[in-house]
Amino acid sequence: MAYDRSYNGAAGGPRGVFADSGVSAGSARNAEEAARACAAAFGAHKAAGANAASHNREAASRAMSVSAAMQLAKGALEGVTVRLVGEISELSNKPGYKAVYFTVKDKSASLPCMMWNNRFRAAGVQVAVGQLVELTGRFTLYAAKGRMNFDVFSLAPVGEGQLRLQVANLARKLSAEGLADPARKLPLPAYPLTIGLVTSPRGDAVHDVLRTLRRRFPVARVLFSGVAVEGPQAPAGIVEGMRAVVHAGAEVVLVVRGGGSYEDLMPFNDEFLARMIVKCPVPVVTGIGHEPDTSIADMVADLRASTPTAAAEAVSPARENLEALFDARRSSLDACVQRALEGSAAQVGRFAGRPVFCDPNALLAASSQGVDLCADRLARALPASLDRDRAQVERLRERLGSALPNALTLDAAAVQRQRERLTQALSQVLDPPTSQTQRARERLVRVMPQACERARMSLDHEQRRLRSAGCQLLEPFRRQAGLSAAQLDALSPLAVLGRGYSIARDGDGGVVKSVEQAKTGQPLDVTVSDGVIECCVSGVRRAGVDDIA
Repeated sequence: MAYDRSYNGAAGGPRGVFADSGVSAGSARNAEEAARACAAAFGAHKAAGANAASHNREAASRAMSVSAAMQLAKGALEGVTVRLVGEISELSNKPGYKAVYFTVKDKSASLPCMMWNNRFRAAGVQVAVGQLVELTGRFTLYAAKGRMNFDVFSLAPVGEGQLRLQVANLARKLSAEGLADPARKLPLPAYPLTIGLVTSPRGDAVHDVLRTLRRRFPVARVLFSGVAVEGPQAPAGIVEGMRAVVHAGAEVVLVVRGGGSYEDLMPFNDEFLARMIVKCPVPVVTGIGHEPDTSIADMVADLRASTPTAAAEAVSPARENLEALFDARRSSLDACVQRALEGSAAQVGRFAGRPVFCDPNALLAASSQGVDLCADRLARALPASLDRDRAQVERLRERLGSALPNALTLDAAAVQRQRERLTQALSQVLDPPTSQTQRARERLVRVMPQACERARMSLDHEQRRLRSAGCQLLEPFRRQAGLSAAQLDALSPLAVLGRGYSIARDGDGGVVKSVEQAKTGQPLDVTVSDGVIECCVSGVRRAGVDDIA
């Protein structure tokens, strides 16, 4: 057990460097060390100055009030910072309390403790009755009740260690969210031709993986992203490497590293890396450390391999298995082709045995006989028909030759008579209209100028009336348009912005009209007169009547 008097008493203030606590020592030894520590602390206070010693002697020589005595004891106790180890026997962590109250004990004694909620949440430890914990704090007195408490500054579990407990808590949290659910995980491609590899370029893991892939599946193309696998920046680098190989076309991603201590593997227990593995659009296979090593990344990955070599074997088919598969497929293909050839040969044999393929004349024999009969009938019937037609044409020619001259003479005389009658009728019909047209033209020449002048005067008069009526009709609309323009300018959001106001919109473009629409951390676009201000809500406060005024 060790102590440090440099603590200044403020919550969350700086703490000194502590020696290793005697966890394996017995309770008697712990009690003895605590007594020596308290004695040393009180001795230091006594040697701090003669003024303090004189004040204590004066206080002892005269009677004092209970409050003064409690303050004296409180001041003496609160100057000592102690680190101790004990088992939690009672625990009270109720909603609404400002602090967590519990009791720690060993075989000989018990000590009531309290830890303010902000310190308890910062510690990140889930405590339970029966758990062995290491505490750092100071003794304090609650004067109103005359009770002594141990004010706890820091809390850590003993045994499993802080890192393992934090990892266990994170694992339970992610499991409760369903990130480790097997139903969520993606199946691995059977024959990935592009494999992404994310690991350190200087470790043995990259050579193990490349050697295994070259031996088992040499046709695959490997996209390698060299990243750091240790240190606080390792999770972000691993995520960026995964993003790079996926963007380059990887069908599956290997995230591997060699063995190391538990602290060396802590980057693979990062929550950000775990969530990025879950969001990866292609399957992720992890091979981190050795067989016993298990991390958060292994838990949420689509497949967890025990080593980097096992991860490479998981995504690549063995050459022997491929050869056996190809042999089986080749045998199956040969059998299918042989069966197809045998079936085709049998079908060709059946077709070849049909009569139509054995004797070419069998198909057209009946039709050939019919053609021969028709040709014989046609040869007999055609000459007789031609003779009859030739005799009839000769008779018609003779009749036409005898009747044509007389018909032409009669027709010529009739045409001449009709021509003379037509000429006489046209001369009688055309003369009167010609004189009538001349008279109408003369009248039109006399009347046209007067009619045009009257039409022009009437048109000018109507134009003046129309212009006057149009001005009278437009004046009310002109006034109404002026009023509407003034109202639109008064109601314009741009005019409101010009007077110094602004409009807040959320990410969807909706106008934020109330503080209930704004959440802490929500991005907002604030439109002012000359542009848009992008901001983020840090807090909201409902305005009262005085604030609005």
